Amino acid sequence: MKKSMFLLAATLVLAGCSQPKPEPTPNEEKREGGLVQISAEAQSHFGMQVEAAQVHSLHELLQVPGTVQPIDSRVNTIRPLARGRLHEVLVKVGDRVSKGQPLATYDNMEAGELVAQLSGARADLERLRGQERQLGRQVERARALAEIGAVPKKEFELATADQRAAGQSVKSQESVVEGIVARLRRFGLTGAETQTTPITTITAPLAGVITKQEASPGEVVESTTALFTIADLSAVWVQAEVYEKDLGRLRIGQDALITVDTYPDQGFTGRVTYVSDFLDPRTRTARVRCEVPNGSMQLKLDMYTNVQLPTTFSRKTLAVPSGAIQEVGDKTVVFVRKSATEFEPRVVTAGKTVRELVEIVTGLTAGEMVVKTGAFHLKSILVGKELGEE
Repeated sequence: MKKSMFLLAATLVLAGCSQPKPEPTPNEEKREGGLVQISAEAQSHFGMQVEAAQVHSLHELLQVPGTVQPIDSRVNTIRPLARGRLHEVLVKVGDRVSKGQPLATYDNMEAGELVAQLSGARADLERLRGQERQLGRQVERARALAEIGAVPKKEFELATADQRAAGQSVKSQESVVEGIVARLRRFGLTGAETQTTPITTITAPLAGVITKQEASPGEVVESTTALFTIADLSAVWVQAEVYEKDLGRLRIGQDALITVDTYPDQGFTGRVTYVSDFLDPRTRTARVRCEVPNGSMQLKLDMYTNVQLPTTFSRKTLAVPSGAIQEVGDKTVVFVRKSATEFEPRVVTAGKTVRELVEIVTGLTAGEMVVKTGAFHLKSILVGKELGEE
């Protein structure tokens, strides 16, 4: 009995030893001979992509944050031409207005005084014209009498002098009337008004957006009171702050690319028009302004922007996508495909990074296939194997 049980146990041990080892799964990953191996199925699972290293024309861009601001020369503060009481306010902040559009009306006190002065001046003018006509008749009578010797010739000469003086008075009064009418025209009045408190309309001097309103109906305003601020936003400034170490890489007149989070797939092209001569002593930055066309009105005031400014760095060089670059310890590494499932970790020297492309100074040649997506997974395999060996 004991012998039979011993034979059965020996048979089971032999059977266990003779079973084949399990095949590696399709996702198995390993490192052999300095290469990282990963199956095609695993590559597909991780979305791994490769791309040939190529020579690119790199133009370095300086990226700085900015904000949208109105251009000073396109901002207009609207004030009344004279003292008066606001009658009606026709617009509000945020309204878009066209040139010549009414903004408000007010009882123009100064214009009312001018209307009263004009009425008096016209009455005086008519009186002087009447006197001139009367003197004209006297001159004719004196001439006739002087011709027949009824009166001395000197009397005729005195009557003529009086007529000329009256004519000069009429011309002087006509100038007074014309001056008052001209002042009324400044208020949009023709001079034919008869009311002593005429209503004056305040209009927009340019097309734009109302950015500030400080007018309320019934308020008495002076000629110095700011009622509205209008900004023409068909072109705007994008104002950025650039560190002093980067100022030497910029120049006035160069192009700038502006992007905003609101329109992530759209860029706006501008031009650098101003670089400040002064630094902010706290941030050590200088103000840089880019003028940007904004006919679509998509850029709003105070909107945050990302400003990309081309620098003086520009050359043709070997470069790879930034996703291909991995840091392993103190080395910069890319993974070069050697076969369908084998990848070589290659130590390289990286240079400038421009628009998601990294310059490769040494360690790689053009045409070699480099992993651009999924390189981090290969790095994990490489680092994990090295830790296991330790």
